[in-house]
Amino acid sequence: MTLRIASWNINSVRIRTQHLKRLVTEAAPDIICLQETKVMDELFPLEDLKALGFPHIYFSGQKSYNGVAILSKIKLDIFNCMKMAGSDDKRHISALLPDGTELHNFYVPAGGDIPDPEVNPAYGFKLRFVEHMTEWATSEKKANGKKIILGDFNIAPLPHDVWSHKQLLGVVSHTPAEVERLDALKSSLNWCDAGRHFVDPETKLYSWWSYRNRDWRASNRGRRLDHIWVTPKLAPALKAYSSHEVARDWESPSDHVPVMIDVAL
Repeated sequence: MTLRIASWNINSVRIRTQHLKRLVTEAAPDIICLQETKVMDELFPLEDLKALGFPHIYFSGQKSYNGVAILSKIKLDIFNCMKMAGSDDKRHISALLPDGTELHNFYVPAGGDIPDPEVNPAYGFKLRFVEHMTEWATSEKKANGKKIILGDFNIAPLPHDVWSHKQLLGVVSHTPAEVERLDALKSSLNWCDAGRHFVDPETKLYSWWSYRNRDWRASNRGRRLDHIWVTPKLAPALKAYSSHEVARDWESPSDHVPVMIDVAL
């Protein structure tokens, strides 16, 4: 069975339900992992999303901020949410795929604008959050070797994951402290970065373009903030990676676009 799994920071699921419908029509994902749903659980548009062909939906949300969800055409098991870095923010949700593969959906904090944890507590929280992810992954070394982690990691680690490596070294999302911690997470289980598995690291690859850019395509000042990683046991099962960039042109779009893998399970 080959599944198409998408990850998307939708930036409000209630505002962009029609965008989800369009994604389903154009890309036909089997599973969609959402971040920044921005809705309390009692107001989550469950029936509207089931009507798109996803009878199995798991979600964890809060009012106006954060929130994560997994929409699936196939039945999943063992729904779980982790409390990350001592915060009650809704930033993680996971489920078990039919073959036993763990699917973890993370929304890493953006971290504010100032890359100094003493001046900007949000940046310190972001660093601790990724450290917590690494602690969790390290503790999983003796567990089932088939795992997928994905989501808005809010970090562009490689030089060609940003429009200008030199100019963004001091900008939150590409600072050395963030990249160092994401590299440690990547090393924890020797994760395979699906995006760079298919796209050469010397090629520019983005998933986010600021709303401040009047013409995002013309300026193309993007960053690759959205990631899909798999453990080594799953790397041979990867069949394709894609970024649905046309979604950035939709009316009132999210500033992120969906990224997807095809994986044989």
